[in-house]
Amino acid sequence: MTQMLGPVMLDLEGQSLTPEEGELLARPEVGGVILFARNIASAVQVRALSDEIRRIRPDLLLAVDQEGGRVQRLREGVTRLPPMGRLGRDFAAQPEVTLRLCQDAGWLLGMEMAACGLDLSFAPVLDVDGGTSSVIGDRSFSADPEAVARMGRAFLDGLHEAGMVGVGKHFPGHGGVAADSHHELPVDARPLEALHDHDLLPFAQLAPRLDAVMPAHVVYSSFDHRPAGFSPAWLGMLRESLGFKGAIFSDDLSMAGAAFAGTPGERARAALAAGCDMLLVCNDRAAALEVLEACQGHQARRLSRLRYARARPDLQALGALSRWRRVHAHLEALAAS
Repeated sequence: MTQMLGPVMLDLEGQSLTPEEGELLARPEVGGVILFARNIASAVQVRALSDEIRRIRPDLLLAVDQEGGRVQRLREGVTRLPPMGRLGRDFAAQPEVTLRLCQDAGWLLGMEMAACGLDLSFAPVLDVDGGTSSVIGDRSFSADPEAVARMGRAFLDGLHEAGMVGVGKHFPGHGGVAADSHHELPVDARPLEALHDHDLLPFAQLAPRLDAVMPAHVVYSSFDHRPAGFSPAWLGMLRESLGFKGAIFSDDLSMAGAAFAGTPGERARAALAAGCDMLLVCNDRAAALEVLEACQGHQARRLSRLRYARARPDLQALGALSRWRRVHAHLEALAAS
């Protein structure tokens, strides 16, 4: 029987659990924890924190945003990753070399995060760089949708080699709007046909292979007046038309782009009703408590499949792997260039 998990993913205050957080994590509505830079000193400390959390709740999903470039929460004791746009820069001239590097990068990321005690990183970014979005930019592999799809597939293959799941974001594509959904609600007014042929293409090609997806806090006004993460129409398309079978994570319900749906409790109920399996609520403990109350009695079946299921690699032993040494040196050099 598939184990059920609560639908709420919370954050923590610091680098170890407080007594209050220990009690909070024991609540059945909680299904996961996301770590931010404030929770992290080093890879060794993250492994200790992961072990501390699992002593309270062995079943919780532990996650981090570890994309590379400017979105890399863990820096000490792991590889410094370049932005994915740097990996994609040479794709047109050297596609096969670039695809091998993307797969190696996914493998290395998966191995390092697994060694730190984590279950998943919210990657790969499948947004197509439209040249206008400051929040996406070089987090995207490319401005070419086909290139994003091919590099995203290779990165996902690498994650799977390492035994780690892939979370594609931000469905159906955040790269075409200038506004940052952390601070306001962006509106993308392009026709659905334009989205289908461009931003949606990587998600359409990779949906059957992705383990999880995170929708954008963006309104695509030609299709629905609601942001994608609150839209049964968008999430229905993801499942029914694109064949996606995995878990759906809301983006952070504390972001300004989520305020469309009302209070934190109303946002939680709307996201669940739209089809989200797990709700992120970060950097606002009062909002998190309200979301937990709104989610009483809710459990999700798909989430337990995202756990790292292999014997975890040892942090100190990664350097003994020739592949890790080669990829580590290459990625560090790109990050420094």
